[in-house]
Amino acid sequence: MNLDYIVREPEQITSFTPILFMLHGYGSNEQDLFSFREDLPKDWILISFRAPRSTEYEGFSWFDINFNNPENFIDIDQANEMVKVLIQNIMSIINHYGLTDSKTHLCGFSQGGILAYALALRHPELFNKVALMSTYPEEKLLTDIVKEKKKLENLRFFISHGTDDAIIPLEWGRKAADLLYDLSCYFSFREYMNGHGVNQKNYIDLMDFYAK
Repeated sequence: MNLDYIVREPEQITSFTPILFMLHGYGSNEQDLFSFREDLPKDWILISFRAPRSTEYEGFSWFDINFNNPENFIDIDQANEMVKVLIQNIMSIINHYGLTDSKTHLCGFSQGGILAYALALRHPELFNKVALMSTYPEEKLLTDIVKEKKKLENLRFFISHGTDDAIIPLEWGRKAADLLYDLSCYFSFREYMNGHGVNQKNYIDLMDFYAK
């Protein structure tokens, strides 16, 4: 499956050009995180994917969600399939640009963040900076993650969550700290006084993470 996406290319592209892949949340679209582009490094390629499933109000989703069943919140089979589809699309785009020496980054919000956790921890050799906002690590997607410290050492995580998030509880988001600590990963976990979204302070910290 070839996913639809929008792209911002820098003036010059070499084998060393960094690339950032963006994964939006449930019911949103590829324009959402792409709105960050003005404040992201100008020499990066930005790719913002559109999820393949349609939702109400002309939005899109990566997999089905059951908001009334916390024990089976997401469709695991659909989510696992999307991890495979995303890796195929990411590798195809990297090869298209000839990025043999570059760093590959991820940015995932909510449902897109659930997939970003799985992508980064299943394929840590592919990624560097991973930002995860208003989301959580789904244990059922992380049964076969890489646990070798040497393969995980290049990953850098920035995790943010609203203290008043009514969609994905803060307690779910906090699971990431225990998980990444146990894996000896480098991470920053920050909580902000807002709901299911990104406030101004969160945004500034996110841009600082990518700029360093």
